[in-house]
Amino acid sequence: MANFKTIVTNKKAYHDFFIEETYEAGIELLGSEVKSVRLGNINLKESYAVVKNGEVLLLNAHISPYKMASMYRPDPYRTRRLLLHRHEINKIKAKVEQKGYTLVVTKLYFKEGLIKAELGVAKGKEGQDKRRDIMEKDTKREIQRALKEQNYR
Repeated sequence: MANFKTIVTNKKAYHDFFIEETYEAGIELLGSEVKSVRLGNINLKESYAVVKNGEVLLLNAHISPYKMASMYRPDPYRTRRLLLHRHEINKIKAKVEQKGYTLVVTKLYFKEGLIKAELGVAKGKEGQDKRRDIMEKDTKREIQRALKEQNYR
């Protein structure tokens, strides 16, 4: 069994999209970026991925510069390549070309010492879907609160 440690989760992706399929991808980072990610200095909130020229690219992910790095500090918003098998890229490309589908990064985690990205093929939610999810969360929270109070008595 592989050892997983989550670095960051993109909660906004789960709020704005229905995640239909997920894929595990490696991420191509520079040395100082790896150290910064290990410290948790990454933001996936507005990030997304695209398939371009047979490669999957991560756009808009912000990795803060590592403070102890030498003179060379890469652009925090630079485009990073995601590493997938060719057949996975072809499946993702076919799915994303359909109307309404997009590719979002749902989380970054460590797997056996390597940084991996979980990609989700997602379809956008509409306003009523978001409201329904919020109502379900509120209901679950109320039930948990009532059960907790009942256990204290």
